[in-house]
Amino acid sequence: MCGIAGLVTATNGLAPSQGQLDAMCHAIRHRGPDDKGSHIQRGVALGVQRLSRIDLEGGRQPFFNEDRSVRVVFNGEIYNFRELRCLLEGQGHRFQSETDGEVIAHLWEEHGTDFTNHLNGMFAIALHDVRKDHFVLARDRLGIKPLFYYSSPQCLVFGSEIKALLASGWVDRKLDLDALAEFLSWEYVPAPHTLFHNIRKLDPGSRLEVDLNSFQIRVTSWWDLPQNTGDQSQSPNGSSPLEWAENIGAKLRDCVRRQMVSDVPLGAFLSGGVDSSLMVSAMQEPKTFSIGFDDPSYDEAQWSEKVARSLGLKHRVEIVKPQVLELFDSLMNFMEDPIGDFSIFPTYLLSRLAREEVTVALSGDGADEIFGGYETYTAQEKMKTWTRI
Repeated sequence: MCGIAGLVTATNGLAPSQGQLDAMCHAIRHRGPDDKGSHIQRGVALGVQRLSRIDLEGGRQPFFNEDRSVRVVFNGEIYNFRELRCLLEGQGHRFQSETDGEVIAHLWEEHGTDFTNHLNGMFAIALHDVRKDHFVLARDRLGIKPLFYYSSPQCLVFGSEIKALLASGWVDRKLDLDALAEFLSWEYVPAPHTLFHNIRKLDPGSRLEVDLNSFQIRVTSWWDLPQNTGDQSQSPNGSSPLEWAENIGAKLRDCVRRQMVSDVPLGAFLSGGVDSSLMVSAMQEPKTFSIGFDDPSYDEAQWSEKVARSLGLKHRVEIVKPQVLELFDSLMNFMEDPIGDFSIFPTYLLSRLAREEVTVALSGDGADEIFGGYETYTAQEKMKTWTRI
């Protein structure tokens, strides 16, 4: 996990200072304690806090193209960066590091705003093209990496967390009452709103562009979920359930393999559920971590241990009795845009446990929805029988 932050100003506005940028980056230092980088040029300040994972020495940000007219900071991972780098080198581009993010600057040179279409990964990107007087923020397809911004006729302030924006001194701490009503209704604040007035989330699969000459700001969508046209000819002809299972398994293994590129110790969270079990089965015997509870109604340790034994994994379980009130203040410091989900407490404890041995951990998410893993689905089937009775 890394963090980015920065300021963009109109030609007739206040110029960003190094002190401002340092304060913004310091506010999110917990996201990337290994390294930091900053660069200010022509009214655009870019900052990053880095958690080193690939090319520990050479992967410092910002990234530049050959003549340093394009500069980039980003948070995330580009899983297909090796394939992209090979193509770009064939087109004459030269690279200074072995890290994934450097491909972004060169993709911009080749494809302009369509550069995001070529990325397979999770990312929040800030890019400044000095020659074209153009600035871009971009967020990955599903919004895995967070990106917040504030805009006015004179400036744009952005960051991986809201606290970075507040640290700039250019953004007021003002409550958005409409967003508060949404939080009380849905237990989270739907994008693009936040609990702060005038601070917005950049939607998943969207980009924000700034013409630095006119300071016109435009937000557009660059990706959306593919629509099901109902055309059965688009499906593999005659595929059996076994063939579908094999195809899905192959895709899962390929996706997990891409995400295991790391120059630091890597592990995985294992709860014993559908998502984490599928994920670790596609990894090459990773270290796995799980937490259990002394309350049996919440404890899932038995399932994680069963999966670990089956796969022959080195598995670590820690039984905890979380003191919610003691954790609340520290966790809320990271949740300026909160969600009403108690799982943030065990997730934090699990992350803290894993960090004792690894720097990066993969976690499964979404498989219960796709493969029917929730007990709710079983209950719904039983409810159909009860309704008939």
